[in-house]
Amino acid sequence: MEAADSKTVIRVRNLVKKFGSFVANDNLNFDVEKGEIFGFLGANGAGKTTAIKILCGLQKPTSGEIRVAGYDIYDQADQVKKNIGYMSQRFSLYEDLTVGENFQFYGGIYGLKAPVIRQRTTQLLDELGLTHIKNKILKEIPLGWKQKLAFSVALIHNPRIVFLDEPTGGVDPLTRRQFWEMIYSAAQKGITVFVTTHYMDEAEYCSRVSIMVDGRIEALDSPSGLKKHYRAESMNEVFVKLARSGKNSR
Repeated sequence: MEAADSKTVIRVRNLVKKFGSFVANDNLNFDVEKGEIFGFLGANGAGKTTAIKILCGLQKPTSGEIRVAGYDIYDQADQVKKNIGYMSQRFSLYEDLTVGENFQFYGGIYGLKAPVIRQRTTQLLDELGLTHIKNKILKEIPLGWKQKLAFSVALIHNPRIVFLDEPTGGVDPLTRRQFWEMIYSAAQKGITVFVTTHYMDEAEYCSRVSIMVDGRIEALDSPSGLKKHYRAESMNEVFVKLARSGKNSR
């Protein structure tokens, strides 16, 4: 097992995932470092979601060597789940519970004791400036606040890694900017952020970006490195060039 302070928190070697004859992930290889904001991009059907489910311990790979937070994905999936947070693109908090009850519920799922849940809830709501809505029913709260609350809930147990699956979908530009300020704050505290997005301007904010095409990682570098390599002025231009090369785009 990797040491707890290892810089590499995700290590993927030769990851293959097949569904019958269909290859969803075709020999993926990459590392993600502690405190890194790692963008995981690709068109719909490129294989991103399958890979994320494997990294979160929700699916088994067909083959390959994968370690997340120092734990082997095959034999230690429960330990992986305890060391990660996850925010789905489909809003994951419970609409009929209050804000505080959502924190309490998810804190319990992560195995936190009641005093710790109360302390973390107070701390996270204070950081958001949303202490005043602790007792509000979630469905009464604007979407932008819900998204920020969902991110905070994913951090309640101080995970080493947080997976964000298109976290800013449907929110306004101001909320998107505020959300990315939260991401930077988490990274500065040493939390690794593994994020998917369809907003190519957000890819510019990542430390490094991988771009998947037809189940393979076709490019992996910093945004500036990718733009230089592909002679592009923006990450959107890089993405379009790579996406057009895929067989599914022809």
